[in-house]
Amino acid sequence: MIQSFLLQSGYNATLVTLGAMALGLATGAVGAFLFLRKRSLVPDAMAHATLPGVGLAFLIMVAFGGEGRFLPGLLLGAGVSSLLGLWVLQGLVRGTRLPEDAAIGIVLSTFYGAGIVLLTFIQGLGAGRQAGLEGFLLGSTAGMLREDVYLIAGGGVLVLVALFVLRRVLIMVAFDPSYATVMGVRPAWVDAALMALVLAVVLLGIRVVGAILVVALLITPAVAARMWTDRVGVMVLIAAGIGGAAGYGGAALSAAVSGLPTGAVIVALVFLAFAISAVIAPKRGLIGRLRRAA
Repeated sequence: MIQSFLLQSGYNATLVTLGAMALGLATGAVGAFLFLRKRSLVPDAMAHATLPGVGLAFLIMVAFGGEGRFLPGLLLGAGVSSLLGLWVLQGLVRGTRLPEDAAIGIVLSTFYGAGIVLLTFIQGLGAGRQAGLEGFLLGSTAGMLREDVYLIAGGGVLVLVALFVLRRVLIMVAFDPSYATVMGVRPAWVDAALMALVLAVVLLGIRVVGAILVVALLITPAVAARMWTDRVGVMVLIAAGIGGAAGYGGAALSAAVSGLPTGAVIVALVFLAFAISAVIAPKRGLIGRLRRAA
């Protein structure tokens, strides 16, 4: 186990661990801005809406003579499907009297059900390499190639760079959209940029933790970080740190203990950080509140 944490368990295990850490850093930082914007449930619908796109992308690649397991192609299909889900969600909220949480429930269940039907159909096909597609549900690192890890890690770094560039307008819109408008900032465009970053980390994360668990990696670090500070910059750094540490630790533990699913371990570590924060955080933790009440 010590060798795994010191990145001495082999080349592939090292790549996966570093890639998971980069993903955790990116999801934690994006999740902090998402939490401040009060849009925490939207990634749930976006993540579940990726499944039909994965299935359709596989079928299209097989129809053109491929094996169907080309990761960029699968992620492209997932991205188109997720954007469609987001468009349907926004249409339901704006065009009907449905509250956003009800619309999210409709989009989530409908797209997820369609995805399960497609993946089940694919498993019965005799064409393509369909084995392992179920990893997009709960995550799978066992079959990841070096190019896959580079794509995930590189994408995570690009997301962090984009967040750094956009940090001021994101904070402005999160706290006072009216003031942002007066200052010449268009909140709709900033929200669109934030959703683009959310989509990016969802697409990167479904290969590691899966469509079901990636939402926890987006939101839980931000909630835990909020308990420690009132400063946005510090909160973003703490959330990114929690996500990065969980990604590193989860991948290392998975490499050290045979049979441990990487995604589930990462999410469990994120929840552990939240639980510790909920108890010992000075201002908002349980112990701090009890001391002030005494």
